[in-house]
Amino acid sequence: MSNTTPSPSAPSSNGPSESSTSAQIFDQGYRRYTGPRTGVIGAEKSLITFSAKTALGMGRAARFKIVPVLIIISAFVPAVVFIGVAALFGEEIEGFGFLPTYAGYYGYVIAAIYLFAGFVAPELLSPDRRTGMLGMYLAAPLNRPTYLLGKAIAVVAMILIVTLGPTLLMLIAYSLEDIGPSGFWDWIATLGRVILSSLVFGSMFAAVGLAISATTDRSMIATATILAIFPASAIVTDLLVDVADLTPHLRLANLPNLPRDLVFRIHGERGLWATRDNPTWTLWAAWFGWMSISVSFIWFKYRRLLVRR
Repeated sequence: MSNTTPSPSAPSSNGPSESSTSAQIFDQGYRRYTGPRTGVIGAEKSLITFSAKTALGMGRAARFKIVPVLIIISAFVPAVVFIGVAALFGEEIEGFGFLPTYAGYYGYVIAAIYLFAGFVAPELLSPDRRTGMLGMYLAAPLNRPTYLLGKAIAVVAMILIVTLGPTLLMLIAYSLEDIGPSGFWDWIATLGRVILSSLVFGSMFAAVGLAISATTDRSMIATATILAIFPASAIVTDLLVDVADLTPHLRLANLPNLPRDLVFRIHGERGLWATRDNPTWTLWAAWFGWMSISVSFIWFKYRRLLVRR
């Protein structure tokens, strides 16, 4: 009986094993990019698209989709109810004043609008500074103005879902039920007022929301501040004017009701405040003032911001 020492297994003569061929190097070095170069415009489009998807929770966990979806649904529910009533009763209910006007509809969904602004603006601006993505965006070809422009467009576009979407749906549905504007040009004029009102309302909430979000890199802090400042400004100004009997011009600091009353003026309707106390030109001046202050503050914060690339 011979003693034999077991030898290590030799590689198979059939060739290399399957695991050894799973990764292969075919070439070394760098290859030039040969695809299309879209430059600043392409980068801006990508930034806006990605920001919009982020706001809606697309590509993220389910918990990030719940809040925007619920807010959008709550903004459309009243419009669907009114459209259903109009479809059932038609012209019979038009004279009872049950159906709101296009300007009056914002009173039903103003909470959804400022909730959407409170969650969207911080989510699109604050995390980029905390995670270091801002430096990646500004590496090339975007700079600070184009980055902020892309974020602003994305926020306004998202808010237009809850400002323009329901009123535009009502305009189309009322027209189909023959209780909308009479005549083609009247319909076009009403459409223009609906679009202008939505932009005035949405851009005001977006600008203030972005200005508050520019102060912190924590989304929750920015959201809590936005959700507190809007109703607080309404309560304080109402107390100063209606209870303390101070000048009605203090209403111009009422952040949620300033654009709301301006929408009534755009549609030629009686709004929340008397015209003799708050002329229309003062509302427009205040709106431009708040927009200018917000934009200037955002640029001031980002112009001085140290960005690591």
